[in-house]
Amino acid sequence: MITSSSNEFVKFIRKLREKKFRDLNGLAFIEGTKLVIDAQQQGAVIEKLIITDSYEQSIKRQDINHRLSSLTAEKISVSDEVFKTISSKKNPQGIGALIKQDWLPFETLRNKFSGLWVALWEIADPGNLGSIMRTVDAVGARGIILIGNCTDPYDPGAVRGSMGAIFSNILVKSNMQKFVGWVSTQNIAVYGTSDAAKTYYRATRYPQDMILAMGSERQGLPEEVIISCRSLVQIPMGGTSDSLNLAVATGIVLYEIYDQNFRKGSDDRIS
Repeated sequence: MITSSSNEFVKFIRKLREKKFRDLNGLAFIEGTKLVIDAQQQGAVIEKLIITDSYEQSIKRQDINHRLSSLTAEKISVSDEVFKTISSKKNPQGIGALIKQDWLPFETLRNKFSGLWVALWEIADPGNLGSIMRTVDAVGARGIILIGNCTDPYDPGAVRGSMGAIFSNILVKSNMQKFVGWVSTQNIAVYGTSDAAKTYYRATRYPQDMILAMGSERQGLPEEVIISCRSLVQIPMGGTSDSLNLAVATGIVLYEIYDQNFRKGSDDRIS
């Protein structure tokens, strides 16, 4: 059992709080029973299981321990105090995992595109990204294309906000030039949102194979992406606020797309 917070492995886990270090190693640290179980069930590559003795010996967690016993990953025991130093929670459960990041190369998506995707331009808030990953999973969409300088889906805040959906989302990185060039030459159906759009978001017929493009929290969609959109839609607002939270706005449009194309028994509102 590791009992020192200055242990090299413990320091390595703490360093994974930094995006640069995560990118360098292609790894991330997740914690909590639900996230670890979700990672196992969704086939994430778990390199090491980090667990406290008190967690492992808890009677109420015997079933969970049995489910995790099939993992081939190395199990590392740490003291409760050491686990607190690597946790980002006030009251950690005492279980975590070192996982391998999972990214789909842009070229693979470009060569075989189908289904519903969300493209996010320079999203900055990890919590928003986590919530969007959760909604993408909820509507059965395939994944997320992160364009430009985006926050990291493996940021602890994004992972927590996803409630495990990070393991069911396909994640793709792209830059502006690649994305715009691809959707233009391949005639990919891209729909975007804008407060200046004249079309109500529920008055549009969305195809099953498409990309919903959403802009950054501060600036919205850039002109390059707007030009590549087949249509821009707007979400009406009746109060005094001048904008919606990005995750909320994305969820509103995603559920309209879901209602039109995927929900059984949905009504056909648009002729």
